[in-house]
Amino acid sequence: MKKIALVTGGAGFIGSHMVDLLLKKNFRVRVIDDFSAGSLENLSKHKMDINLKVEKADIRNINQNNSIFKNINYVFHFAGNVDIVPSIEKPKQYMSANVMGTVNILESIRKRKITKFIYAASSSCYGIAKTPTKENAPIDTRYPYALSKYLGEKISFHWASVYKIPIISLRIFNAYGTRSKTSGTYGAAFGVFLKQKLEKKPFTIVGNGKQKRDFVHVTDVANAFLCAAQSGKKNKIYNLGTGKPNSVNYLVSLLGKNKIVYLPRRIGEPYCTCASTQLIRKELKWKPNVKFKDGVVEMLKNINYWKSAPLWNKKKISIATKNWFKYIN
Repeated sequence: MKKIALVTGGAGFIGSHMVDLLLKKNFRVRVIDDFSAGSLENLSKHKMDINLKVEKADIRNINQNNSIFKNINYVFHFAGNVDIVPSIEKPKQYMSANVMGTVNILESIRKRKITKFIYAASSSCYGIAKTPTKENAPIDTRYPYALSKYLGEKISFHWASVYKIPIISLRIFNAYGTRSKTSGTYGAAFGVFLKQKLEKKPFTIVGNGKQKRDFVHVTDVANAFLCAAQSGKKNKIYNLGTGKPNSVNYLVSLLGKNKIVYLPRRIGEPYCTCASTQLIRKELKWKPNVKFKDGVVEMLKNINYWKSAPLWNKKKISIATKNWFKYIN
């Protein structure tokens, strides 16, 4: 019989790529998504696939007796609020979705015999960390988003301890790739830059652009989650990155020759993020396969996906990040 996988947030950025991989690997896949950030368009190529079931629902409110939870083997939990900057203005919303949403999913499965629950955690829990950052690095949750994701992780391991749910948490560094978010909030650099490129407007770079991020391609992320699910490991935390960070200036050089506008550096943001990948490579037998340059080229080929994304400029970004400079130091 085919294994059954539940993907929360399965119409979103990473979740939809997870669905692609699972269907390719001959799973039956069930998706929960409220479509606040994700889109059915992300799953459109599977619309005739009888192995895919999609349910529109908020993870905070979905009935725990819903048939979507019946006989599932794996749960891949991606649903929740993302992006650091808007969390400063809406901390209650982030706590509700990322903490209580996780609680509700865990409660929905705790009386069912599942093989494994895989939690999409965030490397933002490390704050400004020494690099390369190991899994035992100090926790420093500087933003409501970081706190909400870390609390979701802690809750997951509490449920693992009390209710014996096998869990793995993957702390994702800077995921990028096709279908990344295009909503109205100010977030990840890719969505901002690709829209600016489409409109032939200046790229807005925070600081001097020399800061580095551990960009990991979304298909590599999905593969890591499947490796975690099918491994013999449980109740473990792994960093999910490449261990080879790239600068924002290098990213912009790959995108094109738009004019550049430099913005004030945001205090409280790490100068470099870089995952120590020794543990995930050794224990989950996973490694990244997509080179950063190739991943960016792929995004440029699909640039029209960001047509509906908001266009950010210096003034709009200043307004959107006002509370950052007010509260983060």
